Amino acid sequence: MEYNFTETAVKEGLILPFDKPYEWTSFDLVNKVRRDLCRHVGIKKLKVGHAGTLDPLATGLLILCTGKATKQINSIQSLYKEYEAEITLGATTPSFDLETEVNETFPTGHITRELLQKTLEDQFRGTIEQVPPIFSAKKINGVRAYEMAREGIEKELKSVPVEIFNMEILHFELPVVRLRIACSKGTYIRSLARDLGLALDSGGYLSALRRTAIGDYSIGQSVTLENFKNLLK
Repeated sequence: MEYNFTETAVKEGLILPFDKPYEWTSFDLVNKVRRDLCRHVGIKKLKVGHAGTLDPLATGLLILCTGKATKQINSIQSLYKEYEAEITLGATTPSFDLETEVNETFPTGHITRELLQKTLEDQFRGTIEQVPPIFSAKKINGVRAYEMAREGIEKELKSVPVEIFNMEILHFELPVVRLRIACSKGTYIRSLARDLGLALDSGGYLSALRRTAIGDYSIGQSVTLENFKNLLK
């Protein structure tokens, strides 16, 4: 993809699909890109926002909007998402991912590829109710849930309806399975990992995640930070 990084262009608005690095927050990337663009065009202020948070321990597609294009953030956020998720079965963590240590282990000997496939088809298709992770950006009385969780305050979040369009097995080698997931806005893949473990009479947590698409935007269209630096040159 070609971009025009002039002052007029970035203020009128650009939509920039990035491949977010591992361990970067979404706001880390926003701040880096804003700083680099301001320096490049010689301005002090520029609106830059992202269209859909991606957890620090996830990589993949994160769409950034500049200038007037930030008005499109809500519509981009509402698009369906696609992910490749690695789920480790037979164990759980409080955060449902690698942010916290394993707290319980469970047997996996009864789990077969056929059982996994049937469970996905029977319980993880269409509209389902999902409880967001307590280690999430959901607000409880104005406070982020993860802030309370890190202070040891336990709060039960309410379930919300989300839609799962497809869950496809890409790899099966216990205790690890890898899935391709197409889902609606607001779906927590960490919660899907936890719920899948429960549905299999075992445990499960998300051990790796990569977002590959948001609507018609794909990871193949994205740029890395290194690509972005070269484009600015």
